Amino acid sequence: MRGKLLTKFVTVLGVFALLMLFTSQVFAKEITVRGRLQKTVEAGGWVIVSGNQKYLLLNAQRYQSEKWFMVAAEVEAIGEVKTDVMTTYMEGTPFDVRELRPLAESGSTAAIQSDSRSLTKVMVSGDSIVQAQPDTAILNISVVTQARAALDAQQQNANKSDAVVRALKAAVGSGAEIKTSGYSLQPQRVYKENQPPSIVGYEARNSVTVTLADLTKVGAVIDAASQAGANDVSGISFTLRKDQLAHDQALADATREAVSTGDCQSTGRSCGSHCGSSGRRL
Repeated sequence: MRGKLLTKFVTVLGVFALLMLFTSQVFAKEITVRGRLQKTVEAGGWVIVSGNQKYLLLNAQRYQSEKWFMVAAEVEAIGEVKTDVMTTYMEGTPFDVRELRPLAESGSTAAIQSDSRSLTKVMVSGDSIVQAQPDTAILNISVVTQARAALDAQQQNANKSDAVVRALKAAVGSGAEIKTSGYSLQPQRVYKENQPPSIVGYEARNSVTVTLADLTKVGAVIDAASQAGANDVSGISFTLRKDQLAHDQALADATREAVSTGDCQSTGRSCGSHCGSSGRRL
């Protein structure tokens, strides 16, 4: 009888010892991890980077709706390492989180949340129109000749074009630019009813572009070209080449107007005519 009781007692002690060993092993797996949140190469994956160690959060979706859950946020996680879990890329040690919270001393997360709550953004724009006198004239002058033979039309055009270029150089002086901008030789056709078109001659056209800064010479340049043989002035345009001053002035005025409008909106004042700057003319 005593032997049986001793055997039962030893058996109970053995079972109790095994239970204690199993329980200690189970609770030994639960650890606390502190580090920064970081995305993984796996879609929707997150890890906690703690020193040189990465812990792959198996249940990160439970916490992604939290405002503090973001990249580089410092967190503290309590959970268990799951060595029997396999993932696609095995980026980090699989970690089943029981509790996840931001660290109170996390300066970056707190600063981000504090700034987002305290800052108010005001988007404003400014407009400015600066008018300036043009400083450059551009003329397109052509010599057009016609003849029955193509060679004759070309030769006549070449002679007249040389004379026109010489006259232009004499009229504009050294401060202008003269360059060829186009040349064409086209057949002249006659169309009759029920007959194929027939070529009756050729037209040669040689065009030059004249760019000059002295606007007072525009009339004299056109007269000189016409007297030398030019018979087509297809376009005259005026532009502002040295536009840096006007550009800077327009930018400064627009910036001033935007700043003034922003001041009005931030202080709650009415943004009337006193809260902007009008365009200036140069």
